[in-house]
Amino acid sequence: MAEATELIEASTDISASPEAVWAVVSDLRRMGEWSPQCRKMIVRGNPIGVGTTTININRRGALVWPTRAKVVRYEPNKAIAWRVAENHTVWTYEIEPKGKGVVLTERREAPGGKTTAVSSTLVNALMGGREGFENELRVGMAESLGKIKRAAEA
Repeated sequence: MAEATELIEASTDISASPEAVWAVVSDLRRMGEWSPQCRKMIVRGNPIGVGTTTININRRGALVWPTRAKVVRYEPNKAIAWRVAENHTVWTYEIEPKGKGVVLTERREAPGGKTTAVSSTLVNALMGGREGFENELRVGMAESLGKIKRAAEA
């Protein structure tokens, strides 16, 4: 196991109902529309729920790589989360009602501040090291949340 920041997260206020935001974030097939890194999620099985698996196509510049994930949390209108097999991180979208809208939080958790040795080696060799890569993830979260906000408020 290798070191990773245990929690990276970002939030945004959205002027839409929990149901409207849920309709956007729970449709994993649309992940490529929101994420600057995960360009496509191929969902295996329907309907989506705990246990659903995905094959994800990720891209950073000319570098393209696949990952696999499994939905580990599925609470309609509240939260969806999946665990990435290759690095053991958990990605979550959580919806909290606030006034006439919601706060949407996106987070990446590396349980115990650890990731796999393979993932760490690739981040260090091909993605500029942990600090730069994790900063890129923070910027990407803000971009994803902005796109989700625009879609949910439309």
